[in-house]
Amino acid sequence: MNIASVRELCLQLISSAFQRCRASDDLCRLSVILRRSSAPSFPPPVRISVSDTGVGSCVEEFGALKLCREAFGSEIWDGMLSVTTTGIGDNEIFHYQFNLKEAVSTRRLTRLPSNPKNGQKFSGTEVCLSIFESIDVLLAEISRFFQKILILKIPNVAIQLVVEHGDVPGSRYEHVFLPNEGNPLHFSASNLERLKSGLEDYVFKHGNTLGKKCESCFSNWEHLKVGTGVACCTESRKYSESVMEAVIVMSEISELASTCLRTCGSKTEVLYFKDFSVSPISQSSVKALTSIDWKSYGLTFRGVVDQARLKMQPDQNLIRKAIKLALDDLKDKHTGELLSAHALKVRNCAPDLAKTISSLIWHSNDSNFREECFSFLGLPSQGVGSEVVEDRIKEKIISVIEMNDKDQPQRHKEVPSFLFEVDHFQDSGSQDEKYEDEDAFSSMDI
Repeated sequence: MNIASVRELCLQLISSAFQRCRASDDLCRLSVILRRSSAPSFPPPVRISVSDTGVGSCVEEFGALKLCREAFGSEIWDGMLSVTTTGIGDNEIFHYQFNLKEAVSTRRLTRLPSNPKNGQKFSGTEVCLSIFESIDVLLAEISRFFQKILILKIPNVAIQLVVEHGDVPGSRYEHVFLPNEGNPLHFSASNLERLKSGLEDYVFKHGNTLGKKCESCFSNWEHLKVGTGVACCTESRKYSESVMEAVIVMSEISELASTCLRTCGSKTEVLYFKDFSVSPISQSSVKALTSIDWKSYGLTFRGVVDQARLKMQPDQNLIRKAIKLALDDLKDKHTGELLSAHALKVRNCAPDLAKTISSLIWHSNDSNFREECFSFLGLPSQGVGSEVVEDRIKEKIISVIEMNDKDQPQRHKEVPSFLFEVDHFQDSGSQDEKYEDEDAFSSMDI
């Protein structure tokens, strides 16, 4: 088995332990211990122990693990897994050995003698394996995996990561990951609220490379803009019970104002979770991303960096709907953000248009007309300079553009706002409706 496949197996075992903890009604602990042997070999073997106090596991969970047979060519791992497990209703602690090199799944399992629990009520699982791999490489990859798991903020799981370097005194490393550290949530918070809060923490810590929020880049919450969307009950029977939750976080960091060396510029990162576990992005997700009209949000989609893809394909339409709902939510919450390419083009003309309208007002010989214009703009009729009038008109124009740059069904559209309104324009005749359609800026597809 190659090195990458062994690492993937370790992360899969950790993910399964996390799921067992999440399924429990009690507070649980998930521990990963990396113990490097003092044997004279290079690299020395590393014993990996993944244990949890979750609901307990079943034999089929490990017997069904599928690995590429050609991947066992090197001597990185002997293919053996040692499993100890018990459920809350079991009277015994069960011990198993699995030989994953065995091609026939029914021959993989060896049942070892069990131990009585003597009436005690507890549950949990421990899985052990030994591989020849750099302990530093394993530590970095597992730490990164846990940092992403923390984004979900599952409240009942505490994670412990321990590294021991043989018999070297003082070489023990231990780190505890707590789900609500930094920005605690109520235990009854929804999954979407937890995901939103976890992603905010993730961004504040520059992808969890820091122990706490970067005050240099994020001195206040205004630097962060968040939108959420939930899509469910797709029309496809195959995905009838699927629910897709999307959270989009946008951060604005001024490189001139920030003294942080970790400022990474205009970088976009997509994190994908399937069944509350870190997962490679699916091909359906990539197709959903590419099918969105990003120009309608003033954005440009430049592609996805090549990476491992998930074989099980969720519903593409469900993913696309959730992402668009999150984009629309972000756009609604933050006026002027994510304007369409067309709206941006029109808004760029606002200064010239405002200057022209202001000039018409000031050069009019009709004093009553000027006073009415000032009144419509919310300005006093005396003591107002031309620049103030011009700025106010520009604000009105931009406000109309931003208000009507919406991608929503026709039946939900609001009546467009106008720069100027007088009573005789409010007649509901068909001729007036024609002019409204021509003069008002409304949402449109690019």
